[in-house]
Amino acid sequence: MTEPLLVDVRDGAALVTLDRPQARNALSPDLADGLSSALRRLDADDAVRAIVLTGADPAFCAGLDLKSLAGDGPAYLEAIRESNCIRLVGELATPVVGAVNGAAFTGGFEIALGCDFLVASDRAIFADTHARVGVLPGGGMTVRLPDRVGPGWARRLSFTGEVVDAALALRIGLVTEVVAHEDLLGRAWDIARRIADADGEMLRSVKRIYDAGWDATTGAALAVEGELATIATPDWPALEANRRDIMARNRAQL
Repeated sequence: MTEPLLVDVRDGAALVTLDRPQARNALSPDLADGLSSALRRLDADDAVRAIVLTGADPAFCAGLDLKSLAGDGPAYLEAIRESNCIRLVGELATPVVGAVNGAAFTGGFEIALGCDFLVASDRAIFADTHARVGVLPGGGMTVRLPDRVGPGWARRLSFTGEVVDAALALRIGLVTEVVAHEDLLGRAWDIARRIADADGEMLRSVKRIYDAGWDATTGAALAVEGELATIATPDWPALEANRRDIMARNRAQL
């Protein structure tokens, strides 16, 4: 079976690519476990001083695999939660550059928000459809999104589920820059190599300071989000109808 994740390490940096393009890189249990294992391994490697996280075209990550969620229900959701792959991105000691090449939706959007900053292709799009799927966010969406774009835009995106294109993402501060699609990986890799030129321990210390300040104001909110997401029970029979509705709405907004 083809591994759903690609890892390339060179010049002090690592490129991690979610590789389920046929499913828009939606999180299968294998992909979730592979992502967590790879990130932990890279984070423990002193030779890796920066990580670029991206997806195989045409998407960055569609988030939860809604077909599996509707079909396998609690077992699927528990497997994703146990992997901790969504929250883990934001917990690494190593700087992470998100290279968003296409759709970053819901859980995939949360993965992107866990990166230290985002560089986007002109094909990148973002949407938070948790409320419409019928599953509460548990990977930091309600804390990390307002930190990036402010509470007004964060609430608007989470309440409406609307799709944000790359140009708007840049305007509201969700991404730091937008480049032509074919230039995305080169640009992200260039930034990662510049990060990797610095002393590894100094990089981790600087990031630790940023993270400590952020956690001082958001740690309690993250704990509440995680608790509510764990105890909430989705309306399993409604998930398939929700999935079809979301797909139709997203197509209408593109």
